[in-house]
Amino acid sequence: MGEKDELEKTVQEDPGERTREIDLNALFSEKEIDLNHLFPDEGTKKLLYDLRRNKRDIERFIKSFHEEEE
Repeated sequence: MGEKDELEKTVQEDPGERTREIDLNALFSEKEIDLNHLFPDEGTKKLLYDLRRNKRDIERFIKSFHEEEE
């Protein structure tokens, strides 16, 4: 077995691990299209979920600066 094969084994998820399904339609409720159908890949759904969460965290961080200035 080569080094590449061993790396792929360590990257794969545990088959017994339970993952939460991300509902993009609920996350981006202001959109009128079916985002779950448009982005069926779980990796893409997780990326969009993380982007939305990071945006929210950045907005809170910026808001904390405005509150400190007052």
